[in-house]
Amino acid sequence: MEPSANRSDIRSLGIPATAAQVFAAMADPARIARWWGPDGFRNTIHEFDFRPGGAWRLTMHGPDGKDYANESRFTRIVPDALFEIEHLTGHHFFLTIELRPVDRGTQVHWQQTFDTVEHYQGIAEFVAAANAQNLQRLAAEVLRPGEASLQTSGKPT
Repeated sequence: MEPSANRSDIRSLGIPATAAQVFAAMADPARIARWWGPDGFRNTIHEFDFRPGGAWRLTMHGPDGKDYANESRFTRIVPDALFEIEHLTGHHFFLTIELRPVDRGTQVHWQQTFDTVEHYQGIAEFVAAANAQNLQRLAAEVLRPGEASLQTSGKPT
């Protein structure tokens, strides 16, 4: 099998919040429905069994008016540190989101790995843009008023 770096979209984003605050936006289906997916998408969560082996079924409603059924399974979860899914419908991939505490918050490390280099290369441009938007939407959700309790200095509590 080809090295995962050759068939992955890898990116990261710093968020001025604690790892627990970021993880909370990933563990709550009402919150994940608000940020999951690229710009313009909204989501209906049908099942969210947040545990290793648990199912996650949702419909992504695209800005084009189309509905996209998605089914994933949670493969690894470490509270405040790691969120990993295997996406089972359409494009098959594993998504690993690692939360790394840093001086002024949390570095969110995102790696979406496809089965083959060819598969990844065929959609790499779309995936790169979508994942960058997804991370920005996650940051906005984490920092949404009433969701994140930050000190006035901007440092995480």
